[in-house]
Amino acid sequence: MTFPYKKVLLVGATSGIGRALAASLVEHGCFVIAVGRRQDLLDSFVQEHGADKAASFNLDISKLDTIPDFVKSVTSSHPDLDCVFVNSGIQRRSIFSEPESIDMNQIQDEMTVNYVSYVALAKEFLPFLMAKGDTPTSLIFTSSNLALVPILRCSNYCASKAALHHWILCLREQLKTTNVKVIEVFPPIVQTELHDPKHQPDMAETVRGKPFGIPVEEFTKETMAKLLAGEDQIAVGLSNIAFNSWEQQRQQAFRGVVEMMRKGGF
Repeated sequence: MTFPYKKVLLVGATSGIGRALAASLVEHGCFVIAVGRRQDLLDSFVQEHGADKAASFNLDISKLDTIPDFVKSVTSSHPDLDCVFVNSGIQRRSIFSEPESIDMNQIQDEMTVNYVSYVALAKEFLPFLMAKGDTPTSLIFTSSNLALVPILRCSNYCASKAALHHWILCLREQLKTTNVKVIEVFPPIVQTELHDPKHQPDMAETVRGKPFGIPVEEFTKETMAKLLAGEDQIAVGLSNIAFNSWEQQRQQAFRGVVEMMRKGGF
């Protein structure tokens, strides 16, 4: 299959899996609008792929009050936009058995970037996407395997991704009769700067002499194959273990509750 969307805005495109996915989408014939905080990296992406295949906008998604004007600017400049891919994320150590190490500003920033900003972007883009009527559009969100199975060293990160995952389940159900498809990507640990010592000093770059996580190229190849196949829940690598087992039971229970609520008029 070919990717059904022609112009993709990708938030968090300056590095890691975001930049790799943005490049792969260009290779598959999409025009990509790269979004991020670091202007030099945005400029290099456009230069690498050409202005006929890429554009960029600068945005710090932690500044929620700037999102409405950002969306107005993007949609007026690119009225043919049909896919919004939100990929930004930060991960920090949060171990509450060491309460003196917890910085509540950092806790709040992590929740804002990993969850609240996604909700804010969806809220602002949805009227534009839904107004396209019969034209297929999509919202794509990067969550995490840790939304399904938390780990101890970054408990708040896990919570932010779990919140995002539950919201996406509800959003997909709420939008299922519209032209907006909701897609979620569940990365495992991937070799990106998310885990760099500059961000997480306690992280080891290797485990038993091997790099921490799967290569970005491996993640991108599997993710793109499933996007092209039309899947709306994309588990990658080790994420398939949780997704294909107990997560299916949880989603079955969710669908049961949805049906029960509908029958009850809620």
